[in-house]
Amino acid sequence: MTGSLYELDDFGEAMHIKWKNLILPAVVLGIRPLAVVIQLMRNSLLEVFNQDYIRTARAKGLSEFQIIKKHAVKNALNPVVTAISGWFASMLAGAVFVEYIFGWNGLGKEIVNALNTLDLPVIMGAVLVIAVLFVIINIFVDLIYVWLDPKVKLK
Repeated sequence: MTGSLYELDDFGEAMHIKWKNLILPAVVLGIRPLAVVIQLMRNSLLEVFNQDYIRTARAKGLSEFQIIKKHAVKNALNPVVTAISGWFASMLAGAVFVEYIFGWNGLGKEIVNALNTLDLPVIMGAVLVIAVLFVIINIFVDLIYVWLDPKVKLK
């Protein structure tokens, strides 16, 4: 099958990932969240730049790069991390459609086939796998919050 994620080599013995076939699905899944995250990061950085500690850092004579690197980015990332964690749900739902449209054999295509045939155990298993993925993502986001903001503590 052309356009598939995996293709056989010339002798039909081994399967290799075709990286060129990842470009269009990655663009389809990532372009909208990327635009929103970039806009949110810009707005968050502009808000942080108006804070007193940034003015103090400028008064100390730090370069703009040092101010952005050491002071602004870490404080501006909290709302961005929150937004990114929320986008995982839509990207996972979008992955189901992308797999089906591009003909990839994965969990998304299996979910669509199970819904067409009313195969309830497969649907329940897929929902369970997706739920576990969300729990893992949320735990990872909580750990990122602790790393970004020292006032947030794990108990």
